[in-house]
Parts: sequence; structure tokens; C-alpha cells
Amino acid sequence: MGRPYALLRAGFPYFKTIGMRRTTNFPMDFARSSDGTCFILGRGQAASEIRRLSWEDDNLGAISGLGMDEGKIYWPSSMVIDKDDVIYVSDEATHRISKFDTEGEFIECWGEQGSDEGSLDRPAGLALDADQNLYVADGLNHRIQLFTRDGEHVRSFGEHGSGPGQFDMPWGVTVDEEGYVYVADWRNDRVAKLTPEGEPVMCIGKSGSEDGELNRPAGVAVDAHGDIYVADWGNDRVQLFDRTGRFVEKFIGDATLSRSGVSYMMTNAKPMRLREMARLEEQKRFGSPTSVNVDDEFHMFVTDYARYRVQIYKKEAYPLSEEEIIPPLNAPTLQTT
Repeated sequence: MGRPYALLRAGFPYFKTIGMRRTTNFPMDFARSSDGTCFILGRGQAASEIRRLSWEDDNLGAISGLGMDEGKIYWPSSMVIDKDDVIYVSDEATHRISKFDTEGEFIECWGEQGSDEGSLDRPAGLALDADQNLYVADGLNHRIQLFTRDGEHVRSFGEHGSGPGQFDMPWGVTVDEEGYVYVADWRNDRVAKLTPEGEPVMCIGKSGSEDGELNRPAGVAVDAHGDIYVADWGNDRVQLFDRTGRFVEKFIGDATLSRSGVSYMMTNAKPMRLREMARLEEQKRFGSPTSVNVDDEFHMFVTDYARYRVQIYKKEAYPLSEEEIIPPLNAPTLQTT
């Protein structure tokens, strides 16, 4: 199904939270397997693992774990799951990509530190295209590399700089259904849209904290409507842009306690008292969101890094044909009659 001509945007309300401190510490990325299991990638000396949760927030245990050896992760950045339920994890410390099945069995890994084609230097974001090839944001080589699922290098594009087609420590990456590649360009405070071969198409954002401006964007996602989501890490928010790059709205966090969080509180008197004394307004807000993901049902998943959880939202929008809406206005305003 192609993209709609326009949208009636009814709303984008908060849906629920999963995860909690001690279970999903310092989450970096989120993915779901074909059976709906949620996988949350943690990072840190006590948190470098892949935690499994049910959609209902049941703790299903962790896979992999901290280490520099093959089959372990040390400073992971990103995670994706392919159509065969194989998990791919990028690791900045070991400069490699590791593969696991959803039960945690190690499959293989590839990558070594360097700047030659196929080598990596602090790999970050991962994204799969329609052919299940893997795009890798090669952070300190300031480029994007494409590999087959088995780690065979296909091509690279990008170089250090701030011009079109250049990057300065690219972090997040995604691919839309048309094959275009979107890169969260961390130090350039922008999101770049490129062809699969790396030809520049569009840039979104500039440095700042106003609507449409970015401060160290860490993640990017695109939904079936063509809407573009950016995890605006330094501004503690997620921003939504339409397919043309026009700012639509922002999300600052609206979390309630997760189901597991409520259960923990109900059996621990001291945390219960501390929460009762806390300023709850700030407890709802995002703290350094590291990634944003969307699914086919228009759920938005935000890894809330400093709050140890994933916040989930649900888009409500209705596709419109060209006959159902007037052409764009020269001076758009909701007050036009």
C-alpha cells in the first residue's frame, strides 16, 4: 500500500510503559520478534545485556551479557531483528556486529577496528533494508556501510564534514519502505535523507532547542505514512516531522509506572515512600532518549535511557485522498476560513 496523499492527525497519545530500574537499566535500543516478544538492549558495567520482556511487561530473562569475548557484548549501541528472528547488535568497544537467536544462542560476529572498507570504528545504529541487508552507522569513520546478513561488505558512503552527504559521528540509521536511508547525524545536529547509494536528498534540523531544531540526535525512524521520528537526545524529547521535513509535534514524556514498577513498589516500603515524596511531573519526562522505533500498527517505542524504561505511544491518523482535502495553502493556519 502506498503512502497517503495527506493525513487527518487525530492524536498521538501515550499508551504505556514497560521496563523498570534493575530490569532494563540504561536502555539503548528496542526491537520485537515475530511472536511479539520485546527485546531491550542495555549498556553499562551492570547493564550490557539484551533483556526480554513480554508485551504485558513480564520479565523473560536476559541473553548475552558483559564481556569482550565472542558471544558477549561490552558497550552496545544498537539492535535490530530480521525476518528470521536473528538479532544483530553493534558494539562500540569491540568494533563488531554480533548475531544471536532469540533464545540467546550466539551465531557469529564480524568486524575489526579500522578505516578500510568493511572495517569499523565504534559502530552505532543498525537498520535492515527490504532485502535484509544491514546498514551500519560507522561512527568514527563518519560513514554508513552496507553489509549482507553474513557480514560481507557491499558498499560505503559518506565522509567527515558538514556538507551534503557528509557526516560527523553518525549515530542512528533507518530505511523506509521506498529504500531511502535516514541518518541521525549526531555532531551535525541534523537528520539526512539519502538514496540507497548515498546520494543526498534532504536534511532536517539544525543546532538548537526550538521546535524543529536538534541537539545530538541519537535515533531516527520512519513509519508507513512517511512521518519521520527523531530521538532528540540532548533536548530530552522526540520530534515528529512529516515526509517533507516539516516539524509536526514533539513528545517530552508522559510515563506512568510500568506494571512491573507497580509490583515492585507494592512490595518495597522505602521506594514507595520516596515516590510518595517525589515531584511526579519530572518522573514522567524523557531522560536522554537514545532511540525511537515504530511498528506497522503505528506504535512508537522510545528508549528512555536515564529513566530505565521504554515509553510507548500510539498514533491515530486517517489517510486522506487528494479529493478529501484542499490543496496546500500559501499561508497555512488553522484559523483560515
